[in-house]
Amino acid sequence: MQTRNITIIGAGIVGIATASYLRRDGHAVTVVDQRPPGEYCSFGNAGILSPGSCVPISMPGILGQVPGYLLDPLGPLALRWSYLPKAVPWLLRFVAAAERKRVERIADGLRALLSQTFEAYAPLVKNAGVEDLIHRSGYIAVYSDSKAYEADALGWKLRRDRGVVIDELDAEELRRRVPQLKGDFRMGLFLHDHGWCANPERLTKSLAAQFERDGGRILQRSVLGIDVGPDGPRALRTDAGDLPVETLVICAGSHSNEFSAALGDAVPLEAERGYHVTFSDPRFELPMPLMVPEHKCFVTPMEMGLRIAGQSEFAGIDAAPDYRRADRLATLMQRMFPGISRVDATQWMGRRPSMPDSTPVIGRATRYANTYYAFGHGHVGLCGGAPTGRLMADLIGGRPSQIDLAPYRPDRF
Repeated sequence: MQTRNITIIGAGIVGIATASYLRRDGHAVTVVDQRPPGEYCSFGNAGILSPGSCVPISMPGILGQVPGYLLDPLGPLALRWSYLPKAVPWLLRFVAAAERKRVERIADGLRALLSQTFEAYAPLVKNAGVEDLIHRSGYIAVYSDSKAYEADALGWKLRRDRGVVIDELDAEELRRRVPQLKGDFRMGLFLHDHGWCANPERLTKSLAAQFERDGGRILQRSVLGIDVGPDGPRALRTDAGDLPVETLVICAGSHSNEFSAALGDAVPLEAERGYHVTFSDPRFELPMPLMVPEHKCFVTPMEMGLRIAGQSEFAGIDAAPDYRRADRLATLMQRMFPGISRVDATQWMGRRPSMPDSTPVIGRATRYANTYYAFGHGHVGLCGGAPTGRLMADLIGGRPSQIDLAPYRPDRF
């Protein structure tokens, strides 16, 4: 295999995992980002490792549900009205993705990618000495009643049809497994072969540190643009001067389409904003994460406390956070766990790089042979980080891909 000089824009979990796999192949790899590794979505996500997250956000019937969501300004899905004109093209594609046959194809693509989650992370976390961060205990989805569960029936069918093993739990079994849970939750679903990361930020930073120990290079610079020649990118224009490029990989999260557009690929990417609240001393422990589908969020036990993360807000990449949305999550936590301590609780907002069909962009740029894309993972960036990195290493190294990359191509819209 021919080794290359490879430059990666983006030091989140996708960029760092990609850099790690490329470095393992012997390539000279440089990662460029304006912040240190792991300080965007890789800092504040829910930490869920879910090989069965094959259900797209846009599902049949979504068009009828959106008005109800939007009438609640602090509900699980919100749109700032001032941003509506800019969001319309993305939203139209989002609604179009809800067609049943398309949903089935999307689920196939997501399952193919995410089923590799634990296997792809294993060599990276072992090399970095952070195997303790990965927990493979499964997790539980909790519902207030069977009606709410039945409303999500298609999503659970999509999972089961693709081999996800799920046990139904009645109220008694739910309380036995999670005695800390209170409130009006009357049933649950246990997902086998799922788990979580106890500290997504430490995971990303640890993999980045090992990448550097293995000979990789990380530069903290702002990328201002790309100098494109007839054969593709030849330099990054940064705030510290030009950086020559031979092979380029774009993993720049919610900024990725700014770079892809300059290369001729106008990818429909949105900065979907999510929030979390981390309770640093909740005064109890959970045995595993809880998914709360009715509120579109997860509760995850972490090294730094108990985190609830969720919400989907469309307001553009630069709008100020609306921390009332985090307060809504904190209120839900108090319903689920009465008496939880809010001492030293922290709030955060991050921007998921989201595609209207919930499927990331993974593959070669359409115009230039020396450029590759690995972005747009939306709600599954942590799950898809290592699998994407391994796929990119195979693609750049000229090896056969372990899965069909057609569902992830940048020109699918």
